[in-house]
Amino acid sequence: MKLTYSIKGVLFQTDVSNDVVEIHVATKKNRTTVVLRAKKDIKIESAEIKESYTYDPEDLIFVNGYQSWTDTKEFTVKENLKNIYKMPKFLVNMFSFDKYGDAHIKKYRKGVLHGFDYSYIRGKKPLFIGTYNSKNAYLIINHEVKNNQIVLEADCKISLNQDEEFTIFDYAMVYGDLDRTLNAFFPKKMNEKNIFGYTSWYNHYQNITESIILDNLANIDSRFDLFQIDDGYEQYVGDWLKVDKVKFPNGLDGICKQILAKNVTAGIWLAPFVAEEKSDLFKEHPNWFYKDKDGNPVKCGSNWSGFYVLDIYNEEAKVYIVECLNHYKEMGFRFFKLDFLYSVGMMEREDKTRAQITEDAYNIIVDTLKDCQILGCGAILSNSAGKFTYLRIGPDVSLIFDDVWFMKFFHRERISTKVTIQNTIYRSIFARSLFLNDPDVFLLRDDTISLSLEQREALATINALFGNVLMTSDNPGEYDDRKKELLNRILHIYHDATNRRYSRNGDFIHISYMLDGEEINKVYDTKRGVFND
Repeated sequence: MKLTYSIKGVLFQTDVSNDVVEIHVATKKNRTTVVLRAKKDIKIESAEIKESYTYDPEDLIFVNGYQSWTDTKEFTVKENLKNIYKMPKFLVNMFSFDKYGDAHIKKYRKGVLHGFDYSYIRGKKPLFIGTYNSKNAYLIINHEVKNNQIVLEADCKISLNQDEEFTIFDYAMVYGDLDRTLNAFFPKKMNEKNIFGYTSWYNHYQNITESIILDNLANIDSRFDLFQIDDGYEQYVGDWLKVDKVKFPNGLDGICKQILAKNVTAGIWLAPFVAEEKSDLFKEHPNWFYKDKDGNPVKCGSNWSGFYVLDIYNEEAKVYIVECLNHYKEMGFRFFKLDFLYSVGMMEREDKTRAQITEDAYNIIVDTLKDCQILGCGAILSNSAGKFTYLRIGPDVSLIFDDVWFMKFFHRERISTKVTIQNTIYRSIFARSLFLNDPDVFLLRDDTISLSLEQREALATINALFGNVLMTSDNPGEYDDRKKELLNRILHIYHDATNRRYSRNGDFIHISYMLDGEEINKVYDTKRGVFND
């Protein structure tokens, strides 16, 4: 192991204990734990462990992206990650594209496939790597294919006081039967039921009104478990206690009661840790927001009017976050879709790592919403495990199959039906172990959408096979007989299919499952977004 630390700004490196820091390494079976104890006040800058591995040309490498929306799949040894910094700089800066993923914290290198916390190699020499240490430091797993080595890196910048201990690595590295290892590391222990629901976003986006919401509510039937109001009801993002009076003149209280009267769960969307520049919150309480070293609020992206992250260690900001969540809980909402949760990882502190900050932030949510269902979105997967019942595991579905050309080539967190389908398949290993997987919506309607019917059917089928949340933004009252029949078929797959399997072969993913006593085999074309039946 190579440890880099500093004392009063001067850098040092060591691979063994010395008079400044003790390094305790423990290995038991396939698990390695590294604990540091500072003998003096120091700052940990970085740590890495190198392992030799001879890659085969046919190997498939599972790369788990930084957050919910980051592209995740099995890569071939010849593929590279998309690098946002290859986009024209003026576009990156204009839209803060580098703030959505890991580009601001991790250098991208050609020929290196890096991911977070979990990885595997499917091939002649199967290997799985998984962390137990996400509460302390993220495990960045670098596959240096050309160098035939795996470099395990801890995201661990933190100051330690004398005699303070810190677990810097704690991971499993297991060779052998990959399916057996995955089943052992990700046991299917969660028994919560799959849900079927409606969300307003992917039809109306922010253009929702009281009449639109009530019209869609009137058209859901007894098969629905959930009706969720998405972004657009609030005055501005961050002003969660101020409902837009033009769009919702009677507020949300009466609507929530009508949702509950349909005998479904009432759901609401918030982004609890951020506020946009136009919001009253950002204007009136600038001291509540996290500042960089120059005293400027930390921008997290360009959505809305640009948005910034609250400092969860500011007591007034924390009280406000809790107040907003409780406000909707007391109104009767019991399903919370909480978005842009990666934002708290933009913060940096001397006394806490990025993982520890995120852990603290997510605990605020869980402690406040103890008796509610929480769907995390735009979130760090390993911190979400064991906290949120449901987690989005891909980017937003698009009304077209993919995105504009420059986004396709560079942006890993872009809105994309193409990307979210692959995330749905490959992150299915986490389902019912870390959380229940939300693959985002399916859409069957014909209007306001550019996906072909074949692409819509593939999206719905894959969501039904590999997701634990099945959501739509269609108004089911507008379905014709063919759409109604298709929805019935999708729900049958969702509730009754078993023994779901997949394997990659070039640009195709072979999918099989059992339904009504019959094995069904499909080949999904990742480039066209359709089944080649």
